[in-house]
Amino acid sequence: MLIAVTSDTHYGDKTRNPPSLLFQHLKERTPDLILHAGDVTSHELLEELERFAPVIAVRGNADYLNLPEERVVDAEDIGIGLLHGHQFFSLNAQFLTLKALDMGVDVLVFGHTHRFYHDTYSIHGKRVVLLNPGSPAFPRMDSAGFALLEVNGERVRVERVRFW
Repeated sequence: MLIAVTSDTHYGDKTRNPPSLLFQHLKERTPDLILHAGDVTSHELLEELERFAPVIAVRGNADYLNLPEERVVDAEDIGIGLLHGHQFFSLNAQFLTLKALDMGVDVLVFGHTHRFYHDTYSIHGKRVVLLNPGSPAFPRMDSAGFALLEVNGERVRVERVRFW
C-alpha cells in the first residue's frame, strides 16, 4: 500500500505557494491513500486531493475546518497515528514515541514544524516510526516536499520527495 503523507499546506492563503508540485507528484505516483497532518486551511484542498486518492486529515492550529485532532488509521498490519502537533508543549522524539505508544500505533505522523523528520525508535520492545512530511508549499529552513509511506504487511518504508 502506497500512502502519500503531507502537512502544512496552508491552501488558499495568498501569501503561500499553491501545492501544484504536490498535485503533479500525486498524479505520477498514484497513492492508495493520502494522509494530511493538519493546517489544510480549506475544503477546496481536500477536494483537490480526493481526485488522487481517499484523504484522511486532522485539524491543525491554522484550521477552522471540522476535522478531528487525532486519527488512527489501519494500513495492512500497521497502525498509523495522525495528528498535527500544535497541541503539545514539545515535539521531541521521546515525547512523540510515548504518544505513539499511547495511541497504540506503529507509525506516528505529525506536522506543525514545516520541516521533514523521519526516524525509528525502540521502546519497551516495540518499534515506532516517527514521520513529519514537512510542507509542500511553505517549508521552514527545509526543502518543500512531502513523504511517501510504503506499507507491506508489517514492513514500513519512508521516501522523502523534495521539490527542490
